[in-house]
Amino acid sequence: MGGSPEGFEYVRRADGSVVITHHGRVAAKLRGGRAAEFLAEVEDDPQLVMARWTGNYRHGNERVARQHPRNRR
Repeated sequence: MGGSPEGFEYVRRADGSVVITHHGRVAAKLRGGRAAEFLAEVEDDPQLVMARWTGNYRHGNERVARQHPRNRR
């Protein structure tokens, strides 16, 4: 289950800001330097970059990490 991120889109606005959406819902708004940094990085793998920038980024190890002795309660 899970794999590569999908469902992300971004819109570059006239004022230089960027709005990232995930399945139609706003996930992040970037302005100024952060918007420019995002635009420079987004060309490589857009879905992965947008997932990272919005914090909606899974590594696929959540179930395994839950079983680790440090995380047991």
